[in-house]
Amino acid sequence: MLVVLDTNVLVSALWSRSGTPARILALTQNKILTPCYDHRILTEYHTVLGRKKFDFAQWEIRDLLALIEQDGLSVTPASLDRHFIDADDRPFYETAKYCQARLITGNQKHFPRDELVFSPQEFLAFFQK
Repeated sequence: MLVVLDTNVLVSALWSRSGTPARILALTQNKILTPCYDHRILTEYHTVLGRKKFDFAQWEIRDLLALIEQDGLSVTPASLDRHFIDADDRPFYETAKYCQARLITGNQKHFPRDELVFSPQEFLAFFQK
């Protein structure tokens, strides 16, 4: 199953190894889920995960992003004519729509109402059905 992981899901997964985002990330690491991304998403991952306030180990960031790049699907989605509260969310939605992937985010209110957009808890419940 194809997924797009919002950056906040990765941050939460690295913060708490037992939470729902970490369980979703484990499904990606076990190649049950395939992450979709574009260059803008990778840039945001690098930027946000590398922020000093998170204090994530460099090897953790490097290994996580290498996994996403190696096992994921790199795409170049078309631009969509939509308004976003936060313009940084646009690449995630455009990539999800392009791949028909599930977009997993902790900030659903930032995205248009869409059957492809899930909170981590909603996605895990959907996936386990």
